Amino acid sequence: MSGASPPPIVTANSALARLTTVRTGGAAEFFARAGSDAELLELLAWAEAAEQPVSVVGSGSNLLIADAGVRGLVVKLDRELAAIAVDAPRVVAGGGVRLPALAARAARAGLSGIEFGVNIPGTVGGAVRMNANAYGGELERALEWVEIATAAGVERRSPSQLGFAYRRSGLAAGEIVTRAGLLLEGADPQDVRATLAAMRARRHEAQPQGIRTFGSTFKNPEDPRAGGRSAGLLLSEAGCNGVAVGGARFAPKHANFIENTGTASTADVVAVMAEGRRRVLERFGVELEPEVHTLGDVRFPWL
Repeated sequence: MSGASPPPIVTANSALARLTTVRTGGAAEFFARAGSDAELLELLAWAEAAEQPVSVVGSGSNLLIADAGVRGLVVKLDRELAAIAVDAPRVVAGGGVRLPALAARAARAGLSGIEFGVNIPGTVGGAVRMNANAYGGELERALEWVEIATAAGVERRSPSQLGFAYRRSGLAAGEIVTRAGLLLEGADPQDVRATLAAMRARRHEAQPQGIRTFGSTFKNPEDPRAGGRSAGLLLSEAGCNGVAVGGARFAPKHANFIENTGTASTADVVAVMAEGRRRVLERFGVELEPEVHTLGDVRFPWL
């Protein structure tokens, strides 16, 4: 490993739980907020020279971090890389921009095509990586280009070069989305805002609010034995609502959401997931797959 010192914006042993919505997990070996292309490229060049793996934390809304922490460099995009610029009908959004903020900004500008983002609590970078979609909307339809940073520099790619498929892309682990260019459609701002309000209301009615959670725990199964039922309904029928281990429990309102009641560790969360999965498998013969992403050495006991 190279003995080169990290850039001054890097901090060692930095807590990560505060950057996630479920508030569990350990520290990053190295952490930095990158506010510009230059800062990010300096970080990536150092990490490559020092043979440090690189991870990115977005809004932390679909993320479970290992209790033992994360090896290498963890980056969060900030400032210029979390800014929105509007030149109607086009919008340029930094990779660190939260999708609900992008949807609201587009609405104020009288632009339609990204409304579905109001109910996706992730960032633009994460949305590109996962080809985010919801409520009939899909990021790929609005996307004109994406800028990708690696230790070698920044390059622009078209959607056709991103390997999009259902809820995934072909982006490699070390490739970081710094900006996305969107082409939207002109619309009455009041109409777009009304659509956003209706979408928010649907989410609030269906999902628990005001709790520490990472969102949906398991993917909705395609297994015919599920009988078309969602993961949440299967978990509920298997008696999982309110089931707890340590400080983690399945939310009483919606069994596909795990809540940190105040003292949960990532190990507690994994144990609750394992119990829910066991009950569904035992009752219905359906093997649920995690929806949540992980950072660090998080091990699901059934894998």
